[in-house]
Amino acid sequence: MIKHIVMWNLRGGSVAEKAAAIDRVRRSFEGLRGRVPGLLHLEIGADHSRIDYACDVVLYSEFASQADLDAYASHPDHLRVKAELEGLRVARHQVDYAAQAHETP
Repeated sequence: MIKHIVMWNLRGGSVAEKAAAIDRVRRSFEGLRGRVPGLLHLEIGADHSRIDYACDVVLYSEFASQADLDAYASHPDHLRVKAELEGLRVARHQVDYAAQAHETP
């Protein structure tokens, strides 16, 4: 399994503008559920710490394989989401990693 984590800082000069941007990101990505083969899990989280070094929003997703993550990157629905959110972010960070199998005691 491949875990794909993306964090963004979003545009917004006020708390209300930032909240609207986060909601837009959430709605756009949640629309991908059930539409992208190999996308096993997707969740969006908004930061509530308000620490100066925190990102505004995080996407956590899981894919069955690296090939599925690669296909997601060029999937038409994902490309649509990217276009919808164009210009909304001011910074983006990403980590993709292969999950290790966990043994139960």
